[in-house]
Amino acid sequence: MSSYVGGIAQTGGSGSLPAPPELLAAPGYVARRLHQSYVAAWVRLVDATLTGPQFAVLTAVNAYPGVEQGSLASSVALDRSTMASIVRRLEDRRLITRETPAEDGRKRLLFLTEDGIETLRDADRRARELDVLLMKGYDPERQDALLRELTALSEHWESLVDD
Repeated sequence: MSSYVGGIAQTGGSGSLPAPPELLAAPGYVARRLHQSYVAAWVRLVDATLTGPQFAVLTAVNAYPGVEQGSLASSVALDRSTMASIVRRLEDRRLITRETPAEDGRKRLLFLTEDGIETLRDADRRARELDVLLMKGYDPERQDALLRELTALSEHWESLVDD
């Protein structure tokens, strides 16, 4: 556990050292810390089996039933090979189905199964509860502003590696 005192992160526990100021000034380091904390909270409070990327795919398939697998990848910030792997695992768990349209045997259209709908509903409820905890202490306007800033930062960082 860490907290800020005088602009310097203080970590809890005996023998713990604070993060060096050089790291706290590095956006990538801070983003990694946020990600690590988020994944740990997700596993503990939302679902220990369903990963965040799997949840994102289920959410997107729910929003766009019958969507083509390849076109969905960018909407959930995944590359095509990762998307294929996640879809395969969700299909193995019987949370989604992949259907091949008669007119184009190369496409795979995605649909939630009944188990997928139920899994998404349960995980989404707990994910929204986690969202409340994550944004505790921020009024709704500040939450919106923070999410806009984080989205803009994500888009900028993604543009640095777009092919």
